[in-house]
Amino acid sequence: MPSVSFEFFPPKSLPASFRLWDCVNTLAPLDPAFVSVTYGAGGTTRQLTHEAVEAIHTTSGLRVAAHLTCVEASRAETLGIAESYAAAGVTDIVALRGDPPKGQGRFTPHPDGFESSVELIAALAETGRFNICVGAYPETHPDAADTAADIDFLKRKIDAGASAAITQFFFEADTFFRFRDACVKAGIDAPILPGILPVENWAGVQRFAARCGTAIPPIIAQAFENATRDGTTDLLATALATELCDDLVTGGVDHLHFYTLNRPDLTRDICHALGVTPRPALRDVA
Repeated sequence: MPSVSFEFFPPKSLPASFRLWDCVNTLAPLDPAFVSVTYGAGGTTRQLTHEAVEAIHTTSGLRVAAHLTCVEASRAETLGIAESYAAAGVTDIVALRGDPPKGQGRFTPHPDGFESSVELIAALAETGRFNICVGAYPETHPDAADTAADIDFLKRKIDAGASAAITQFFFEADTFFRFRDACVKAGIDAPILPGILPVENWAGVQRFAARCGTAIPPIIAQAFENATRDGTTDLLATALATELCDDLVTGGVDHLHFYTLNRPDLTRDICHALGVTPRPALRDVA
């Protein structure tokens, strides 16, 4: 049975806050190895992320990893945020370059900021206070020349001080296995955790895939078109994600990272199908 982890995003409204806490409460009994909280594009949820991370850390007892990016902040500001996490007892960081602010086509560093995620990782590692995880791309990142360039950049991030990587989502297990094998060949020995995105909203997933370079197999696209027409998308999403996870575990994967989009039901059902079930409650001894 694999270990699991879950990604949440910070709420921007009161109803969204209720959804986040419902998500945490639904998935916490599955005993995740950790949970992570994202940054919005352009660093737009920086304060909200900080508040969500501290609240989950304080109230749930879960190990929480905070996303930290290079966008729209100086080096001092970014490292100050990291230090505030450490002061609150949060020492797991997912270090990313980050998406550019809305309306900007490409990432442009802050005049006094980090030029890349490699610089951010090195600065965090130099403090000796953090366990650093990074992003990885089993299909070529839109800003990369090719897969070899992606793998070379991942190696630079690991060499700079990262201890693990989480991949972008993908639809076929072979996509991950090819990437994993190429990373090993390139000398990357850090754990690479596959990112799983249960399809809650097919139209939204197509937009995500287009932005990050994830290929959608035609047979899956057709299946979701049919399921959308028939009102059976949740059944299809659960079946496909469970099959994908089972193929990964059969191929030697021992940890799965789920992008929950703060909607826990599909993720919970997939975990249950894989044998990841709630911890048994401790019984009082008379």
